[in-house]
Amino acid sequence: MSAAPAIQIDTTCPYCGVGCGVSATVDTQQQLAAVSGSSNHPANLGRLCVKGSALHETMGEHGRLLHPQINGCRTDWNTAIDVVAAGFSDIIKRHGPNAVSFYLSGQLLTEDYYVANKLMKGFIGSGNVDTNSRLCMASAVASYKRAFGTDAVPCCYEDLECCDLLIMVGSNAAWTHPVLYQRISAAKALRPQMKVVVLDPRRTASCEFADLHLALAPGSDGFIFSGLLRYLHDKGRTDSDYIDHYTEGFESALASTGCLDSTAAAAGIDAAELEEFYRWFARTEKTITFYSQGVNQSATGTDKCNAIINCHLATGRIGKRGMGPFSITGQPNAMGGREVGGLANQLAAHMDFNPDNVERLARFWDSDTVAAQPGLKAVELFNALERGEIKAIWIMATNPVVSLPDSNRISAALKNCELVVVSDCIEKTDTTQYAHVLLPAAGWGEKDGTVTNSERCISRQRALMPPLGEARADWWIISAVARKMGFVQQFDYPNAASVFREHARLSGFENDAEGQQRLFNINPLATITDDQYLNLTPIQWPITEQAGRLSGTDRLFSDNKFYTPSGKARFVTVQAELPQRNTTLPWVINTGRIRDQWHTMTRTARSPRLLNHIDAPFVALHPGDASSLGIQTGDLLRLHNTQGAVVLQAVLDAGQRPGEVYAPVHWNDQYASDGRISKLIPSVVDPHSGQPQSKYAELALQKIPVLCWLQVISRDPLDVSEFDYWVKIPVAGGCRYILAIAGPATVDNSLQLIKNWLQKHTTALEKIEFTNTGTHDYRGLFCQGDIIQLAAFAGTDRDLLPDTQQLVQLLEHKIGTDSWKLLNGSRDKSASGRLICSCHQVSERSIVAAINEGAITCTELGRKLRCGTNCGSCIPELEQLLRTANSAVAATIDTDPTPC
Repeated sequence: MSAAPAIQIDTTCPYCGVGCGVSATVDTQQQLAAVSGSSNHPANLGRLCVKGSALHETMGEHGRLLHPQINGCRTDWNTAIDVVAAGFSDIIKRHGPNAVSFYLSGQLLTEDYYVANKLMKGFIGSGNVDTNSRLCMASAVASYKRAFGTDAVPCCYEDLECCDLLIMVGSNAAWTHPVLYQRISAAKALRPQMKVVVLDPRRTASCEFADLHLALAPGSDGFIFSGLLRYLHDKGRTDSDYIDHYTEGFESALASTGCLDSTAAAAGIDAAELEEFYRWFARTEKTITFYSQGVNQSATGTDKCNAIINCHLATGRIGKRGMGPFSITGQPNAMGGREVGGLANQLAAHMDFNPDNVERLARFWDSDTVAAQPGLKAVELFNALERGEIKAIWIMATNPVVSLPDSNRISAALKNCELVVVSDCIEKTDTTQYAHVLLPAAGWGEKDGTVTNSERCISRQRALMPPLGEARADWWIISAVARKMGFVQQFDYPNAASVFREHARLSGFENDAEGQQRLFNINPLATITDDQYLNLTPIQWPITEQAGRLSGTDRLFSDNKFYTPSGKARFVTVQAELPQRNTTLPWVINTGRIRDQWHTMTRTARSPRLLNHIDAPFVALHPGDASSLGIQTGDLLRLHNTQGAVVLQAVLDAGQRPGEVYAPVHWNDQYASDGRISKLIPSVVDPHSGQPQSKYAELALQKIPVLCWLQVISRDPLDVSEFDYWVKIPVAGGCRYILAIAGPATVDNSLQLIKNWLQKHTTALEKIEFTNTGTHDYRGLFCQGDIIQLAAFAGTDRDLLPDTQQLVQLLEHKIGTDSWKLLNGSRDKSASGRLICSCHQVSERSIVAAINEGAITCTELGRKLRCGTNCGSCIPELEQLLRTANSAVAATIDTDPTPC
């Protein structure tokens, strides 16, 4: 009998808020063999970014948390659940319900979120359940509620393609939301008259297709849009009929705005360029403002978002095709968490904490202990943990020691907490080390439930295989603890579908068409069967049912009805402010994401391919600043302030504003010695949303002299803690390490330190070594039989050490009589160099060669090398290389003295 064929299962990607559909191929051994973009999913229409394309490379048991643990020792589920339930119950009995807390994640499915929120707010009776979505989109939520009376994104993805003016504010979508960026790029290619404006202090990859880039001062977005409101009014480009009939508060909002010249001065940009942007906005009806963390992660983020919304209200550009204020979320299910009350200031089903809603929820859940007051938001919650006011915390599917600001304080708070419970699919993270109880949660590919993306589209995330080890779904774990705490009937869910049905039923509870109080409503899904749930296709809320057919809603507020007491949209009076300078430290840092990594790397670092583009944490600074300080690419810099210090490699970037630096947020203590950038970020939050100002901190920096660099590749993990600087980079078949020794040792001493360290890790291996005492170079191969187990190359000049490709190839080499040649100290000039296209493994050197051979467009490069033909994430860098080559040719022509 022949084996059963591989099957394809449609699911969703677990990364950003775009919510792409994924078509997964599962082989006969129940292993994920391949993934591709689902052509029938409305979010991505077959596209998939490089992170999504590598999902099958992130699977497997390596590093997974497979069994429950108590104080680091393996235990069984019954014991673990007993300990968690008893621990929470005891603390509640001694200190009250507000002494316990949950900290959730946009990585949870909606069903997980619903059960967690129900337990804490509905039966424990505390509002202390918040989520890492607080760090991502809380300011956008607060601004939508202030303006519209409800948390609702009014736009859909199609609007990004059919608008005539797209304004990207604080969003490097080319790297953070690459599938949407490619949809926009394709639309602009079809309609070149479509204008794109990017507002960002940095020149990012997203600027490649922009018609105008405004390199504004950090935090000055509020000035830009307040000034735009004044400009629209003064030029007579507001919609007075819309303002009069459907809004309130316009005059007050207008009174707080400034003129064009003062706005340009505050933002540090050219007034003529600013006026050009204002003119485009004034004359272009179909305008979308697309904004993300650069706006939200601010001490005035909510006001900035409302300044954006004010401009759309003033021109009546709401609820219509190709126009509106579009906040893009960062996580796959941040929207689903908002639906079920995952934020501390929300109740389930988009209800807030007014007495009628509390009473309504109490009747629905049949509970007399529903929380009546909002709980502590994320930063407040951990501050209370540090003070000892919160005695227990249950952290689910997130890594706050890396992601929250002032993270050294987060570590200290967890270390001193009476009871720390962590549910995760990864065993070793910066957070799990503080857990008294570790609970193994199902990972992507094992989870089964729903997620909601940034355009309010609910999709199924389907299980592709059984959970590894003893891992369980989060909703199952929470329900088991709830039943042990005495809430047996209320948490007796047989499957995820039953949780979803309850969630859907609550959305429609006392929310009928005649007296509808809440916009969020998916009640027509409350009666779906398990089979219908299994086969649920993507649909946008609110959902209605007519003639037995379900209908989603692509755009909101097209009827000009809002959810405020008056039924009108509200202009919000904002006072634009720059971040407050609190120190005399000379540098300002901005933080963000890079193309191929996700959040704290617990998933993406499992795929070596995703570390080929950028393999180490870095700090980018302007070449002029670097020159004045004697800094070159690759130098080690120590960045420090009163919160903490990090050590990063320098990268020179002409797109940086002078006096400012940029660093990525992803690296943590598992992959770098001092790469956790959150140590530098103070706990400054927006007063309305509680969202941290993660995009701004003041600091000093200094160059660290390096005596000796060491590149190592090893099949087995190594203890590198004794080095002054280290980065661990997973590769196929092992790990690569970048190591450095600084003072006070001498160069000779550092080489001896390296040899002593190698001796500890290679005592059972044969070795081939070479040392040049004159140049202070060392090279060694350490073998078992004819297999290289470890290779090390040390020297004072890092540029002369082997590159990544040479090191990785050593693991494939068999030792022979001429293997000493592998100790050649020179970097191989034919090596491929930096990787640009992760999907097809195409290097910068290959791309430059193709350009020199006559390729003059991205299409031609794709045809020749395949780069840019899958996810498109590398296209902005391809454009940069093409532009650099064209500029070089033009410069040669301009300076050529040969007469025509």
